Amino acid sequence: MFTGLIREMANVVSFNNNILTLSANYKPRIGDSIAINGACLTVVAIYSDSFSVELSPESQNILAMENYKNKVHIEPAMMIGDRFEGHIVQGHIDCLGMISNIIDNGNSIDFFIQIPESFIKYLIPKGSITVDGVSLTVNDVDTKNNTFRLTIIPHTIQNTLFEQYTINSKVNIETDMFARYVYNLFKKDNENSISWDDVDSIISKY
Repeated sequence: MFTGLIREMANVVSFNNNILTLSANYKPRIGDSIAINGACLTVVAIYSDSFSVELSPESQNILAMENYKNKVHIEPAMMIGDRFEGHIVQGHIDCLGMISNIIDNGNSIDFFIQIPESFIKYLIPKGSITVDGVSLTVNDVDTKNNTFRLTIIPHTIQNTLFEQYTINSKVNIETDMFARYVYNLFKKDNENSISWDDVDSIISKY
């Protein structure tokens, strides 16, 4: 599990034969889970000044691989007792988003990101979302155009890949885990779905 708070920008040393090698201050161990641009990957090799993770062909097919060069976001998996910030992030990428518009507001920048129609239902205003591993708050949701708006402050711009994103850039998207669970719990075609009356009945017993 992760929190969506980027701990470091790692340098990409190489990417060959499904193996991504990174140079970073963080020193993992073999078998550690680490989120690279939001995708949970496993450390498979350690070197004196770098470490490697493996990306399966399936992972490469669903990730925004254009962002796995030069620098990447890294976040080690949480340890029991760690301070909890951001929101609960699994490191499981749901889909790719595409940046459709960027508006500079002076002291912040609005990013508009379009995602597949099947995932927009998991987003709500002021809810959480992870973009390339960064925990962010959704400002607005446009269900007609399958687009949501983020407001990014200068600190985040300067310390993440948001500094290099342009219109049409692709990004890894992980929607909020709780939104997915709640939606599937209440959807009508779920034979095990429950109603709000069921919820009230359960709560009244406690």
